[in-house]
Amino acid sequence: MNHLATADYIVFLVYFIIVVGYGYWIYRRKRSAQMSTTDFFLAEGSLTWWAIGASLIASNISAEHFIGMAGSGFAMGLAISSYEWFAAAVLLIVAVFFIPIYLRNHIYTMPQFLAQRYSDTVSTILAVFWLVVYVLVNLASILYLGAIAIESLVGISFTACTIGLAVFAIFITLGGMKVIGYTDVIQVVVLIFGGLVITYLALQLVAKDGGDTALGMTSVWNGLLSLRQKADGHFHMFFAKGHPYYDVLPGMALVTGGMWLNNLYYWGCNQYIVQRALGADLKTARSGILFAAFLKLMIPLIVVIPGIAAFVLYQSGPFRAAMTDASGVVKPDQAYPVLMNLLPVGMKGLAFAALTAAVVASLASKCNSISTIFTLDLYKKYVDKDASDKKLVNVGRWAVIASFAIAIAIAPMLRSLDQVYQYIQEYTNFITPGIFAIFLLGFFWKRATNRAALTVAILTLPLSLLLKFWPEVMDMVGVQADSIPFLHRTTWVFCIDVLLMVLVSLTDPASHTPQKGIIVDKSLFRVTPSFVVGSVGIFSILAVLYTVFW
Repeated sequence: MNHLATADYIVFLVYFIIVVGYGYWIYRRKRSAQMSTTDFFLAEGSLTWWAIGASLIASNISAEHFIGMAGSGFAMGLAISSYEWFAAAVLLIVAVFFIPIYLRNHIYTMPQFLAQRYSDTVSTILAVFWLVVYVLVNLASILYLGAIAIESLVGISFTACTIGLAVFAIFITLGGMKVIGYTDVIQVVVLIFGGLVITYLALQLVAKDGGDTALGMTSVWNGLLSLRQKADGHFHMFFAKGHPYYDVLPGMALVTGGMWLNNLYYWGCNQYIVQRALGADLKTARSGILFAAFLKLMIPLIVVIPGIAAFVLYQSGPFRAAMTDASGVVKPDQAYPVLMNLLPVGMKGLAFAALTAAVVASLASKCNSISTIFTLDLYKKYVDKDASDKKLVNVGRWAVIASFAIAIAIAPMLRSLDQVYQYIQEYTNFITPGIFAIFLLGFFWKRATNRAALTVAILTLPLSLLLKFWPEVMDMVGVQADSIPFLHRTTWVFCIDVLLMVLVSLTDPASHTPQKGIIVDKSLFRVTPSFVVGSVGIFSILAVLYTVFW
């Protein structure tokens, strides 16, 4: 069993006091006599561009990255970085085309957009879908991954870890979006700095394992060169058919749609992401998103590279015992916890703080969005239409507590999974293509009707399940078929959904009359020269990365 030294606990305690103290100061400084729903759920007008950018990253980066993505780095290599690097490009698209529409129409939640553009029925169906996915997949998986890492690092029981993380996150979430947004700035600084420390150590270990005696940054550079030499197969972005991980990350999905669709939905139509920008003006929101895009470029350095380093050290022997369970099965998701346990005194406390920062920030953001959707799109609409702001804020707070109770109960069930990051991606993608099709046509095709959106909302999950179990379905009629990689399934279901929406809309008499609710002001798509320069810089970096590692 591993334990932290006194110095590690002091480092963690300092982090804890700073976050809680700063959060309480923000709460006291910016609170009004009575907190309104827009204050609690959106922090309207209160977040600066750097707070928005930091909060976007903090809500996105969590244990599924530090543990899950590092585990995928161990298993399949740098290719898993496509989720991060494509996100940087997609964030720019969202900033230019999606955010102006939300802000122009005073959208607070994604179901609200669906209600204004289509109907309350479509809005409610997808609100329920979102709540189920956010609680059972996102919240539970973050708690699980954070708990196994802390259990490995500190020696605290898994159950105690899940409860402790939940209580910490609840404390921040109950303060509302202002507290979450500004404490996220501290969380991001801690998680990036702590992550860089792990990367530094991992590359030094690889260099030392190869006989290098250099010190400092020289050993880090030598470790990186050694990593490329000893794990060359882990430094390719494209998996051809027949590769062991082709089904997980098929090469052409990077070009033909699956990865683009996955990211466009996540960053453009996802409540706990978009919510960060909904309370700001357009210029501030775009600046914050551009800042987040630059931060996304460096995430693989602090989560994927350590995973590849753990693979090299496992191959040469030092990590062999630590990376296998009692039955001798390799557990990729142990890569990051194993590296953290090798940190010197004090640095282990920093790594503990970084991991906790990532987990708590992401838990808080997701739970704030869960309470937002439940309160504004379900409770207020169907339970108490005349509820006061005070009552709605209280309902939102109880929704936070209830969500964590469910997630704590679900988290232990994920222990049987090999790579939890893939679990998250695959199961959220069961509804991704339909929701994105509904949003995309709702934005840019005036003839898309409520009947079409309702059809797709109902059929997307069955279609995804059909393609998931396609070989078994075909076997029932005596035909042998290969499984379909989930990113390709995403593309196929999206194309079918768009076709369905077009056909149903064109045969619906309602399509001949102007559709309601959403104003698309194309003049707002224009961007400033500084945004153009930043975007060119990001796309140039991506072009170099994919040219080098393709």
